[in-house]
Amino acid sequence: MKISTAALAAGLALATAAAGQPAPAPPAAATPVGIVADPCVGRTPQTDWANLCRYRADNAATPPPRADQPRVVFMGDSITEGWRRFDPALFEANGYVGRGISGQTTPQMLVRFQPDVLALKPRVVHIMAATNDIAGNTGPTTLQAIQDNVVAMTTLARANGVRVVLAAVPPAMDFPWRKGMEPAPKIAALNAWLKAYAARERLVFVDYGEVLADAGGAMKAEFSRDGVHPNPAGYAAMQPLARRAIAEALAGPRR
Repeated sequence: MKISTAALAAGLALATAAAGQPAPAPPAAATPVGIVADPCVGRTPQTDWANLCRYRADNAATPPPRADQPRVVFMGDSITEGWRRFDPALFEANGYVGRGISGQTTPQMLVRFQPDVLALKPRVVHIMAATNDIAGNTGPTTLQAIQDNVVAMTTLARANGVRVVLAAVPPAMDFPWRKGMEPAPKIAALNAWLKAYAARERLVFVDYGEVLADAGGAMKAEFSRDGVHPNPAGYAAMQPLARRAIAEALAGPRR
């Protein structure tokens, strides 16, 4: 004889009540999987590794670019995210859109590139990345893997008529969340490649280390609280370089 699941559960509840014990709670609903109406409901870092949900609502609410103000999207990590927070006037007055996410690495940014950059129809994308790759935030990597991700984002941008500003990795002598990584020589090696790649591909390259770094290659103490993330004074020092690089990208031929 077959016994239904409902009948079995009811019998168990009656038996438990008779024994003076509370009935067991029904099993929790499983996290939705597969194709769903809203993948951001109940999201976790495991189900949204690239944090696609972070800007999903903002992207949907972003109007088309104005005809008289070319849109610029800033793609990056916490340094980019902090820029929008500490210098909102720069973004609001110039049609700049901040799409930085704290802790992110270049593979995560590459996954986000379509919804957080290309779908917004910018004229220029400013890419500043790889601090967290060097810190190992999403596991072991190589300089070649970082380079591949930068090339992939650049290729996607150019295929969609978006001009690219590549930023050097900002200076850092250590990472407060992961001590002992000795990032300075790795940053220097990656920045040398970024500069050469930008020159070869005729992209605009901007190195904020020109104003942020001290003589020893660390971020100047007056520009950062932790030696990695700029403070408002640091972003103020970066602003003229960013504006000049974006103006150069806008003025250059479409490639």
